[in-house]
Amino acid sequence: MRADRLLSIVLLLNARGRQTARGLASELGVSERTVYRDIEALSVAGVPIYTQAGPEGGVFLDEHYRVTLTGLNPDQVRALFVSSAVGPLRDLGLANAHQDSQLKLFAALSAAQRAEAERMRQRIYIDPTLWFQVAEGLDFMPELQRAVWEDRRIVVEYHAVESDWRRRELDAYGLVAKANVWYVIGRKSDGAWRSYRVGRLRAVEVLEARFERDPGFDLMAYWREACGAFERESLERYPTYTATLRVHADADWYFPGFFEGRYTRLSAADATGWSTLRVTFNSADDARTRLLGLGTAVEVVEPAELARAVLETARAIVARGEHASRDAVA
Repeated sequence: MRADRLLSIVLLLNARGRQTARGLASELGVSERTVYRDIEALSVAGVPIYTQAGPEGGVFLDEHYRVTLTGLNPDQVRALFVSSAVGPLRDLGLANAHQDSQLKLFAALSAAQRAEAERMRQRIYIDPTLWFQVAEGLDFMPELQRAVWEDRRIVVEYHAVESDWRRRELDAYGLVAKANVWYVIGRKSDGAWRSYRVGRLRAVEVLEARFERDPGFDLMAYWREACGAFERESLERYPTYTATLRVHADADWYFPGFFEGRYTRLSAADATGWSTLRVTFNSADDARTRLLGLGTAVEVVEPAELARAVLETARAIVARGEHASRDAVA
């Protein structure tokens, strides 16, 4: 709707300052001509919005103009006040500030909007943590936050997944929390960007040297691209592995618990409690390891290579156990 678009223009300019008409058009998914018509409509309505030509020009609001909350529609109120865990904000020391800002926003709403916000809070709650997720150590968060805020270089000691401890000097560009797991985003001396899991750091030194921040760097865009690249690389190195299994009722709980969306039930349980499932694992090794953990409550129908791998590993475990028992007796 045009009214929503007009409000979006004002909010974008209020939040980001001077923008180009082309940038606004791209953000809103309309033509530049439409943006200029909207600017004219806002000006006629009394909004102090201006345009300026030239390299340093653009669209901007009067510097003293501020947007009130009276223009929020019900969906926008719901989005602001949906209940969610504040774990990452707590890690940054901002939990109390978040609660205070929510109270101030709530107080600024009309009576009808407050009622709508309270309805939302009592009906929807977003918990970003995973099941059984263990909180990682965040001993270095104060140092990392300082480095990020002050555009400082840092030296870290980091334990990579496939190697021993490494020492790196980085430009500290940002911090990202993914499902309550924190990463520090840094640029190495050769210009390469890297993401380092904070829980795998054993030392952080903030240097006095500052770096000049790349004006074209966008943290959200970088993280999305990095996640996509990581997922593509993981799939290339460890292709997903699909198997058909017979599962007893004693282990049936495991698949909806840990493989939701990654399995299909091919047959219901028979009189003896066995059903057939088609399951997608992260890799062949992942399938073998998980099925061994389920013991005699699961059988591999196909592929035959997985059935052999499970059997050979089980025999090796038994042989190792028997050998250890003989050594203990001797």
